Amino acid sequence: MNVTSEVVSLMGEIALRYNRRYEEAAVRHRLTALQAKALMLVAAEPLPMRRIAGLFNCDPSNITGIVDRLEKRGLVRRDPVPTDRRVRHIALTEEGRWIVEELRGSLGFAAAPLGALTAPERTQLRDLLKRMLAADTTDTTDAADTAGMADTTDAEVAGRTG
Repeated sequence: MNVTSEVVSLMGEIALRYNRRYEEAAVRHRLTALQAKALMLVAAEPLPMRRIAGLFNCDPSNITGIVDRLEKRGLVRRDPVPTDRRVRHIALTEEGRWIVEELRGSLGFAAAPLGALTAPERTQLRDLLKRMLAADTTDTTDAADTAGMADTTDAEVAGRTG
């Protein structure tokens, strides 16, 4: 296995572990992972459902059900947008804000493995991840692209970056 394939495989394993633990944290708050992610998104700023759907890469009708359930629990509200009566922004309620803080507090598992790295190694990892994200010009990654990358040689990757 070449280095690129190994890195892609390791990133996939990290993503799987993170998602599994994120789902476990969500369940502790009687939420699905998507409900928890929606809460985290609107914690930063109220968003229209169409924007949430775009970030989730799904049809807006899927977001309607997620928001309906969150609203029924009193975690979000739909605020009218003064400039467009057809649009509602999804915003956190006080209860929703409390749940988001609880969720954030339970995400320590994500940082725990970083304890195996020295401070300079964490800084280097952060800088490398930022470079990777900056080099990614797509909003979403096609699963086929990701799968194909695992077979890419290190020389091909080096050639893409110059």
